[in-house]
Amino acid sequence: MTAALVAGLLAGYGIAMPVGAIATYLVALTARTSLKLGAFAALGVATADGLYALIATAGGSALTPLIEPITTPLKWISVLVLLALATRGATTAITQHRRLQTSPTSATTPPSPTRAYFALLGMTLLNPTTIIYFTALVLGSQDATTPTHLEQSIFVLAAFTASASWQLALATSGALLGRLLTTPTARLLTALLSSLLITALALHLLLTTL
Repeated sequence: MTAALVAGLLAGYGIAMPVGAIATYLVALTARTSLKLGAFAALGVATADGLYALIATAGGSALTPLIEPITTPLKWISVLVLLALATRGATTAITQHRRLQTSPTSATTPPSPTRAYFALLGMTLLNPTTIIYFTALVLGSQDATTPTHLEQSIFVLAAFTASASWQLALATSGALLGRLLTTPTARLLTALLSSLLITALALHLLLTTL
């Protein structure tokens, strides 16, 4: 059981820690809104990682031939979603900046925590790299002894916990960043920089697809 716990924690941190488009969006979202909303969004990402860990653990080697035919379409969808997020983030930031200049008391209603949760859940589920990653880990760690259902459950829960802790740390950093960016101009520049970074990551994914 200890081995399953350690393996799950390492797997969860391994997939969560690389800073990509979703992590960038999570930090920027929390900086613009609140830690509560960012925490819900972070749990959406962790839920997707946990689901993929569960699927990989339960499916094993049967997943590989099923994933390969849909990898390219999923990458294309991911590119479109990321570009849409980058565009929306930039336009929203510009609109908010203009409203603050004309009426300092006006504010844009942020998304609900539930909406933020499902939005980040959907974004992460679109990433085929996650399930391929967990499948490779599960297959690579298999030996002559078949893991018990308890060990599989511990692995999945540990992976979810590790991912959740990292995503919540990103959300907290976003909340701290939001407190530091007290001027409207600073918030605008940060949002535009985030959109540019997400666009760059989307284009990099596009190049790997072609």
